[in-house]
Amino acid sequence: MIYGVILAGGVGSRMGNVEKPKQYLTIGSKPILIHTIEKFCVHDSFEKLLVLCPDTWLETTKSMIHQYLGAAEKRIVVLEGGDTRNETIMNSIRYIEETDGITDDTLIVTHDSVRPFLTYRIIEENIKFGLEYGAADTVIKATDTIVVSEDGKTITSVPNRASMYQGQTPQTFNAKKLKELYYALSEEEKKILTDASKIFVLKGEKVYLVEGEVFNIKITYPYDLQVANAFLQSDEGKGMN
Repeated sequence: MIYGVILAGGVGSRMGNVEKPKQYLTIGSKPILIHTIEKFCVHDSFEKLLVLCPDTWLETTKSMIHQYLGAAEKRIVVLEGGDTRNETIMNSIRYIEETDGITDDTLIVTHDSVRPFLTYRIIEENIKFGLEYGAADTVIKATDTIVVSEDGKTITSVPNRASMYQGQTPQTFNAKKLKELYYALSEEEKKILTDASKIFVLKGEKVYLVEGEVFNIKITYPYDLQVANAFLQSDEGKGMN
């Protein structure tokens, strides 16, 4: 079975002085989170859509889904997130294990709640590559030169841009494999994790690339809200509002 896992546990500290986490802010006529969930609702491949959020926002999230998503609500389950991104993903796997059971073919398509502009193609290819290879990550080629600085003051190295990519989401994994690899990590390894793909990389497992889109932005800063609203008002984005 295939599950969509929408990670809505962030508190939006980089968004500045706002009264709510950024996934609950509005772009166009709806909260960012609702825009994102809608992209998953159009896929029949998903057994369930799991939305993981802070415990203090559980009831608000459920009410919001009921208000905006109507009939699709029956496929959506709202769960409490964990202390970290990867613990939140583990909470989703724990739920699947307890309610439906996990098999060798159970797949989770994990996605940032504040990336509302993902496409049908991106989700389709994540599912395809995830089923075929066990792990897939959405990326775009780096267009800027990447500079490495170990001390934050001077340049340590300038990697070859041709082999550099910028990570996006979704990230898709065989749930059983991800769980096994995560709990095999040492505490030191867990401390250096930036996302779930790194769990596979640290254990020598391959993660296959899905081509993302430049407009599949993560809404993090106030400027990103302006960009998102401008995109929704454009000809290309009007169908998403």
